[in-house]
Amino acid sequence: MSIKVQVIFYSMYGHVYKMAQAVAEGVKQVAGAEVSLYQVAELLPGEVLEKMGAKAAKASFADVPIATVDQLPEADAIIFGTPTRFGNMTAQMRSFLDQTGGLWLKGSLIGKVGSVFASTGTQHGGQETTITSFHSTLLHHGMVIVGVPYSESGLVYMDDITGGTPYGATTLAGPTGSRQPSENELKIARYQGKHVTEIADKLSR
Repeated sequence: MSIKVQVIFYSMYGHVYKMAQAVAEGVKQVAGAEVSLYQVAELLPGEVLEKMGAKAAKASFADVPIATVDQLPEADAIIFGTPTRFGNMTAQMRSFLDQTGGLWLKGSLIGKVGSVFASTGTQHGGQETTITSFHSTLLHHGMVIVGVPYSESGLVYMDDITGGTPYGATTLAGPTGSRQPSENELKIARYQGKHVTEIADKLSR
């Protein structure tokens, strides 16, 4: 039996998209796993995105399909990725999750594996609070939360500034968004994808 994993993200400048790609690569390392990459719908109009300098970046992953809540029950594991807004998930991701009330009523996500990765503009910009507050929604759905254990050596890498938490992979975009995910951050993201898939595989047996 194949394990179906959905990686669902919101990205404005492409940082979370790059992390999502790395997470998906990690999923593919597990034999028999199937991974699907989705983005949540944008809430901001095009002219606002253009003023924010995000339109070109978003065009680079415009081919990634838009997630719908109806698809979630098909997955064995769902790995969510979000930028941080003042220590919380973005409004776009919150809006998507707020549409899952019908699934909650039916218990459609109970027992499925859930995991989260994130991005912040600064080193201490709320990576951990964004992920742990995101967990509250997953717990309400009865999902089994999986993070990143310290068997991933990238969590204790100290040679330069890096994201990466036991709650989930993270990256630092920099205050202007100019910094791209480092190899260590991508390595942790790949590990998260692989680890979550392995846990989902064990639970499915």
